[in-house]
Order: sequence, then structure tokens, then C-alpha cells
Amino acid sequence: MELLIKLVVGAIVTALCAVVLRRSGGEFAAVLVLAAGVWMLTVLVQPLGQVVTCLARLARLAELDMHLIEPVVKVVGLSIIARIASEVCRGAGEGGIAAFVELAGTILALAAALPLINAVVDMIAGLLG
Repeated sequence: MELLIKLVVGAIVTALCAVVLRRSGGEFAAVLVLAAGVWMLTVLVQPLGQVVTCLARLARLAELDMHLIEPVVKVVGLSIIARIASEVCRGAGEGGIAAFVELAGTILALAAALPLINAVVDMIAGLLG
């Protein structure tokens, strides 16, 4: 809860500063927003590591192969990165580039999920055959 409050306060302060900067010529507003985004991501590295560790532990307890968990983590990571990048592009007034970033994220997420899809198809084929 404390971490979320810290991030929200940082986001609000950044947004207010960006509004002021945009009024006086918006070049630095985009840099400020990017810097705040990088700060937020660095703050989230430890909690993200805890999530990955917990998923690995759950996979071991369920006797699942880590090769089945990896695609899920990759898809979530790719989705987050693509979403952030597209919103930054939109914030800079580049909606077209944002759409291409979203498309690239979708294609890469699908490619990252292929091992999981293949494993599910193999499992279903084994049950049927």
C-alpha cells in the first residue's frame, strides 16, 4: 500500500509539472514523463521479482514444468512494456506510432505464448489419443 501511494504521489507531481512545462514549450514535459516512468519501473523491480519467485514456487508445488510458466511471465511483461510505450507515444501526440507499438506487442506476446499453446495442444492430443 505504501509503495502504491509513493507511486501515485510521484505520478501526480509529474503530471502537474508536465502541465506547467507544456504551457511554456512542451519539449521538456516528455522528458520529465519518461524519467518518471523509468523511476516507477525501477521501484517496481523488487515486487515484480517477488511475483516471479512466487509463480516459480507455485509451479514447483503443482509439479508444473517451468517451461509452462515462462511464456505467461513473458506475455505479461511484453504486454506491460507495449502498453507503457504506446501511452508514452500517445502522450507525445504520436497516435500512429502508438498503434504500431500495440500491434508489435500483440504479435510478440503471441509468439512468446507459442510454447504454452503447443504444450496445451500436445496435452489434449495425449488425452484424446
